[in-house]
Amino acid sequence: MASGCGEEEGTAEAVSWRLIGPASELSKKRCRLMYSPLGRDSDVGLFCVKGEFFAMDARCSHSGGPLCDGDIEEADGVLQVFCPWHDYDFDLRTGKSGTSLQQQVYEVKLEDGNVYVKHASPLSLLPFPADPKS
Repeated sequence: MASGCGEEEGTAEAVSWRLIGPASELSKKRCRLMYSPLGRDSDVGLFCVKGEFFAMDARCSHSGGPLCDGDIEEADGVLQVFCPWHDYDFDLRTGKSGTSLQQQVYEVKLEDGNVYVKHASPLSLLPFPADPKS
């Protein structure tokens, strides 16, 4: 979801702003995978398109394809990411698809040159260590 607009993730856990890093570095790639300690299904893709940041679940709601590897296109003012596995499209602002599928989107804000994402778990650009109890 674009900086400054959004819905919160519906969860019982505390949703709070997570510092991701400096916008100057994060804007160098169109998409960055942000890892969650809750596991693969909670990872988030941070997209930077036309100077604007968006965040949504990193795995396609259809079959789990990696959306960070998908093409990004604009049609009629709508920025969409296309899943590289089956070509499903998702609006980067709303998570809506041309099908009945829906991606969870997350609020993004820029503050003091840093990017923050509102999420129920910590997010990291590096994988979290494996749980030694597993």
